[in-house]
Amino acid sequence: MKLREDIRNIAIIAHVDHGKTTLVDQLLRQSGTFRANEQVEERALDFNDLEKERGITILAKNTAIHYKDTRINILDTPGHADFGGEVERIMKMVDGVLLVVDAFEGCMPQTRFVLKKALEQKLTPIVVINKIDRDFARPKEVVDEVLELFIELGADENQIEFPVVYASAINGTASMDPDKQDEDMTALFEAIIKYIPAPIDNRKEPLQFQVALLDYNDYVGRIGIGRIFRGTMRVGQQVALMKLDGSVKTFRVTKMFGFIGLKRVEINEAYAGDLVAVSGMEQINVGETVCPIEHQEALPPLRIDEPTLQMTFLVNNSPFAGREGKWITSRKLEERLRQQLETDVSLRVENTESPDAWIVSGRGELHLSILIENMRREGYELQVSKPEVIIREIDGTLCEPVERVQINVPEDFTGAIIESLGSRKGEMLDMANDGNGQVQLEFIVPSRGLIGYTTEFLSLTRGLGILNHSFDSYQPIIPGQVGGRRQGVLVAMETGKATAYSILALEDRGVIFVEPGTEVYEGMIVGEHTRENDLTVNITKTKHVTNIRSSTKESTENIKKPRIMTLEQSLEFLNDDEYCEVTPKSIRLRKKILDKNEREKAAKKKKYAQVE
Repeated sequence: MKLREDIRNIAIIAHVDHGKTTLVDQLLRQSGTFRANEQVEERALDFNDLEKERGITILAKNTAIHYKDTRINILDTPGHADFGGEVERIMKMVDGVLLVVDAFEGCMPQTRFVLKKALEQKLTPIVVINKIDRDFARPKEVVDEVLELFIELGADENQIEFPVVYASAINGTASMDPDKQDEDMTALFEAIIKYIPAPIDNRKEPLQFQVALLDYNDYVGRIGIGRIFRGTMRVGQQVALMKLDGSVKTFRVTKMFGFIGLKRVEINEAYAGDLVAVSGMEQINVGETVCPIEHQEALPPLRIDEPTLQMTFLVNNSPFAGREGKWITSRKLEERLRQQLETDVSLRVENTESPDAWIVSGRGELHLSILIENMRREGYELQVSKPEVIIREIDGTLCEPVERVQINVPEDFTGAIIESLGSRKGEMLDMANDGNGQVQLEFIVPSRGLIGYTTEFLSLTRGLGILNHSFDSYQPIIPGQVGGRRQGVLVAMETGKATAYSILALEDRGVIFVEPGTEVYEGMIVGEHTRENDLTVNITKTKHVTNIRSSTKESTENIKKPRIMTLEQSLEFLNDDEYCEVTPKSIRLRKKILDKNEREKAAKKKKYAQVE
């Protein structure tokens, strides 16, 4: 069997923030892919603004480097479980993986998640223990943890005999020895060439190309990115596209791109083992196979993770609608959501009875909040409802998604965390004390119990705890209320500007969300009540002016700092009868029914309906 020794296809997988993207930066730099005078940003592959700000990889990306006589195709994958659909498909395109693990933190929930996907595909692993230069790095213990995880996930004998490279991506060094670092990354380059299998060279057989990722370009339309598993592909070639529904479409390959560094390069021909991007097929989808018209043979379709969470997206109809956004109509909103479907295969958009509302389903809160954040930055105004988990019927039983949660906290907070997750129907699987006052807890918790939990967790641990979770499985529904907000809210009584005088008077009623001078409207949520019921308040009241000097005249300086919430915090905070209004400049929380009397009538109706 002939192999293409000039190519290696690898994916880099890891938990969030264990240094994948920084590692790719160094491989790009040290391979000589960039010119000596070329300016390269840090985390060069994270070119989306949100990726740069949050320091996470959202979209899988491919690049290629040359080392000696070998081209190494590298796919940088998202570490966050919400983007697991991307990870799974990438595993089909490569022959091996670099599993990057932090030398201090060790194996984390997403390490398990991404490694499980790689082992299922029978890929060859190389373990990279990164951040070896960190204080308290414990490389030898971490290698043992990784080995235990391999065994637990059912790795075969070949996979368990993994080579280990010790690296400091930030310093650009690597070595096979945990106690000393070489001057550069040569040890890692050599390990990739030595251990990752070369693809089979069967370029003379009939073509088979499978799409694993989608891109979109206004000039050429949809672009399918994937791997040639067999044969040769040329520009101008007439080919058959084997659709997932069994139908076959024919088209001509109009353009083909290869990858080198951060650039796409137009090419005319590619062979088995190459990763390429192809344009010319408008209707192409992930998992579909391109083959010769006279030799139609489809590859097994790729499995795509189904959504677990859904929200309703609506046209903004608040009293302040249209003030800040450029795109506010239902037509524009629907166009934008449909455009997202072109490249995001884990997303679903369904119409509702109303022409102004859509049910949007995704892989988790982060997946959907990234979409909302991108839309507001592009000038869209919209409203969204509280996130809800998607219930499925499996073998006649209603099931809900559950997540595996890993928590690292100082010992003092352990009791409070166990109690808080117990009230959210969490089941503790493991508890380990590291001897330095830190405790690691592992739970299985229904996904709906984790909606809104992050804020509570940070206040319970005074910001010292670390929480990670990833989707585990669907399990029969646990009856009863799980999670949700316990406190009521303070709701504005009328439209106007919030005044320091009113805010000062309301501070003992709860936590205020707005600053003096903020414009508010009737039905807008302006704070969190200290009690469980909602309270309608007048936050626009001004002080009655008299000519008598008051002893409290200067007290406006003592107003407490308001709680200004991010988009994620706002989505977590929502209750069933509330919306989050999102515009390019503002994030506001509001009641679905703005009028106080109408709200009370609706609440009474609901109460009577429940009693009946």
